[in-house]
Amino acid sequence: MGDKKAAKLPRKAYESELLRLQTELVRLQEWVRATGARLVVVFEGRDAAGKGGTIKRVTEHLNPRVARIAALPKPTERERTQWYFQRYVEQLPAAGEIVLFDRSWYNRAGVEHVMGFCTKDEYQRFLRQCPIFERMLVEDGIILRKYWFSVSDAVQQERFRRRLEDPLRRWKLSPMDLESITHWEAYSRAKDEMMVHTDIAEAPWYVVESDDKRRARLNMIAHLLDSVPYHEVSPPVLELPERPRSTGYERPPRDLQTYVPDHAADL
Repeated sequence: MGDKKAAKLPRKAYESELLRLQTELVRLQEWVRATGARLVVVFEGRDAAGKGGTIKRVTEHLNPRVARIAALPKPTERERTQWYFQRYVEQLPAAGEIVLFDRSWYNRAGVEHVMGFCTKDEYQRFLRQCPIFERMLVEDGIILRKYWFSVSDAVQQERFRRRLEDPLRRWKLSPMDLESITHWEAYSRAKDEMMVHTDIAEAPWYVVESDDKRRARLNMIAHLLDSVPYHEVSPPVLELPERPRSTGYERPPRDLQTYVPDHAADL
């Protein structure tokens, strides 16, 4: 995008293109299901960079039995004693499935490293093992895409402020999110180091400029679609059957059941 800031994308153009791309995502889903492909999409980036909103738009019209979101909480005491990648392996897709990682094994390269939640040895071991781990996934046939959502400090600050003031989005803001403000440069250095070790040919990083959320969503989805060699799969031919004649069934009286009050009638 260069140094020139692009104009904000008009809502009408955004919504039209988003619908078109979401239609293509459904076609991608059907290809995955029909061919038994396994697709993993990793969403990483700074807090408030727009990962969650993009994931929401990606999955909005997809079948949750095919496409699911993996957003793991902090590890349990038992999980802390496992091989680091073990709990993420359990989330990987079987044939005909798509898994979207809302943050992933890269927690170790970011928040765990910056905030001191892992040791230096654990961090260095991750940087050595991660490329090997991802090469194994790709070698086994998994389609792996990794997206880093990049947001400026000023835009992040403004998004945090809006979350703080909005009761519908206040839950998105945690004390750890606020810590990221005071550790901005540390997170920048950690991201740069992560990229050096894990931006590999078999599983490269793709950076999404996300100061404009609308552009970020469209750009990321369009890239994903362009990068996967899917094709349209013909759906099964379905016909709506004729409704059979009544055989005398009568619905029980309404007063025998408890109905939800008609709240809408008071509007």
